[in-house]
Amino acid sequence: MAFDIDMIKEVYGQIAERVDKARNVVGKPLTLSEKILYAHLWDGATNKAFTRGKDYVDFAPDRIACQDATAQMALLQFMQAGKDKVAVPTTVHCDHLIQAKDGAATDLKHANNVSSEVFNFLESVSNKYGIGFWKPGAGIIHQVVLENYAFPGGMMIGTDSHTVNAGGLGMIAIGVGGADAVDVMAGMAWELKFPKLIGVRLTGKLSGWTAPKDVILKVAEILTVKGGTGAVVEYFGPGAISMSCTGKGTICNMGAEIGATTSTFGYDESMERYLRATDREDVADAANKVKEYLTADPEVYANPEAYFDQVIDINLSELGPLLNGPFTPDLSTTVGKEMTEKATANEWPMQVEWGLIGSCTNSSYEDLSRAASIAQQALDKGLKTKAEFGINPGSEQVRYTADRDGILQVFEKLGATIFTNACGPCIGQWARYSDPKNAPKNSIVHSFNRNFAKRADGNPNTHAFVASPEITAAIAIAGRLDFNPMTDKLINENGQEVMLDEPTGWELPPKGFEVKDNGYLAPKEDGSDVVVKVSKESERLQLLEPFLPLGDTITGAKLLIKAFGKCTTDHISMAGPWLRYRGHLDNIANNTLIGAVNAFNKQTNFVKNQLTGDYGGVPDVQREYKKAGIKTIVVGDHNYGEGSSREHAAMQPRHLGVAAVLVKSFARIHETNLKKQGMLGLTFANENDYDLIKEDDTFNFLDLNQFAPNKTLTIEAVHKDGSKDIIVTNHTYNDAQIAWYKEGSALNLIKRQNNA
Repeated sequence: MAFDIDMIKEVYGQIAERVDKARNVVGKPLTLSEKILYAHLWDGATNKAFTRGKDYVDFAPDRIACQDATAQMALLQFMQAGKDKVAVPTTVHCDHLIQAKDGAATDLKHANNVSSEVFNFLESVSNKYGIGFWKPGAGIIHQVVLENYAFPGGMMIGTDSHTVNAGGLGMIAIGVGGADAVDVMAGMAWELKFPKLIGVRLTGKLSGWTAPKDVILKVAEILTVKGGTGAVVEYFGPGAISMSCTGKGTICNMGAEIGATTSTFGYDESMERYLRATDREDVADAANKVKEYLTADPEVYANPEAYFDQVIDINLSELGPLLNGPFTPDLSTTVGKEMTEKATANEWPMQVEWGLIGSCTNSSYEDLSRAASIAQQALDKGLKTKAEFGINPGSEQVRYTADRDGILQVFEKLGATIFTNACGPCIGQWARYSDPKNAPKNSIVHSFNRNFAKRADGNPNTHAFVASPEITAAIAIAGRLDFNPMTDKLINENGQEVMLDEPTGWELPPKGFEVKDNGYLAPKEDGSDVVVKVSKESERLQLLEPFLPLGDTITGAKLLIKAFGKCTTDHISMAGPWLRYRGHLDNIANNTLIGAVNAFNKQTNFVKNQLTGDYGGVPDVQREYKKAGIKTIVVGDHNYGEGSSREHAAMQPRHLGVAAVLVKSFARIHETNLKKQGMLGLTFANENDYDLIKEDDTFNFLDLNQFAPNKTLTIEAVHKDGSKDIIVTNHTYNDAQIAWYKEGSALNLIKRQNNA
């Protein structure tokens, strides 16, 4: 029996009427993405055809998922909303606060000791407000969601950018900041600009060493890290149908790395098989009754150029295994000879020190079984791994089943460390070094999604490459970045030349899934008597104080930092050891922008304090400005805020006194997070004006009192010598978002409306 089956049946009960109405209003066949979007309008069946990339639309998501690092701030905000219970099914998953070091048993025990205060807080808040709680060790949020909550044709939002993983089961699943989730928890509409549509037609069939991961690695190469911004990517074609459900999830998951709003696949037999294998026959039966509404109209896939804004063609039969990286997930290299040439030319370390398999992207039973087939070959052929090897199963259900079937034992015989069912190294929760800042230059290969500098282990010299689990296993055995398992031989312990055969595996466990304790705790039906306590002395948790409105007059603002080049949410608010402060806004604010490169000296965490003329760390200088009552602005380059959905990257600057962020372009989620926190997120009307910004600049907003949709805002940049430049800026605020700004934050507006 599925969770929330009545809700799912309600969605299916109204999908035909809403989609049929939308098709008539739009006047043409609909993509799957459009069907799901139009079926989830806040106001019900539509009377309007929305313009892609332009119209802001109110939606009614079916459910919400939160991971423990972001759930803290989301639930601290929800506690201020004045509600007794969440309005839609919501879950919290404890997967981010478990550090990988010695192995699952030791690491999980350590996490429960050092983070008990946070876990207890999340469990009690969940119990009070009707939220399902998944204990530490239960699994990685997106794998658990795919196994238990995702359903074809549904819409969900989650406080993690890889919420999009659920597209593997035919959902529209979108990563958001906590404030967006709070809106929906509080029973309000969720706003999104109606997305553009990118179609990816998959022909042929995967075989040999090529895996679903290689599809998204190729798409990332084609679209780059910002090419999917503002769009839903919809995969279709015979190649899509031939893939497993979890393989589809892998592709959708890493769609976050191209900036896509989300990615999805049409309902097919692989999804039905997965639903039935995970004890959701009731969902499969219900989906089969409306299956024509859970995929695009036939005319769309027959002539996709007429219905999508962009169409990409990939022949899976011609696709080979890829390695993407280092330092960015869209730099793609074919395994073997091309890697030899690139690595040599760029002085990438050829020796591979670690191979890591897992994360929310590739930790399914199928992934582990195919990687284990390579590990078993190494054992059979007398090979030992030249690199160290680490495994993170995706959930307790996957771990228990894989252990029962002997898969984990294969890895262990090869010397692998089995880490906890958690994110671990993927998000920087990896105790690899005692002093990562001074760690040596090295290469690692992993099946994760992101490979930004310092992302996995805190070492800026670690060159991380993204690959499929199969290629990761093969390269870990060979110990060389340029190893090509299709052509290269290895020398075994007996001095013999051997080659690895193609990987094999199971789409689903032959004996079915099994688990003793999946780690789920259901909330009380009535949680009114549950008391949530937060100590004023706590270093980990802090109750929130409302932000004050910035006002319609900002003058004398100072430049905090002009960021040079890539500035992701990891640069703005690092993870790793800083995860311990995700529930304490003032403490975590001490990492604000410490990873951003200062354009004036090309150093990190070293900016000029205009009050003293001295240089210091970004948070330290900003606190001096705040103490003096001076607002500041941050200036950045393209795709500012790329990466995670973490709203801390917006809340921390806001808390410290930053009023505006002015950049060449934003990543979608981060721009929304800035708006939600009552800040100004602006873009240069002329990108070249970025070059006008000087280190000692002061800024006056000349027409902020006329802040309105589709109207530019003008800023006067006053230089140290008294000269001035006028900078025209664009924004995407609508009337509702301007109201957030005027109230000080979206949450302030919710509180006022609930108290009215």
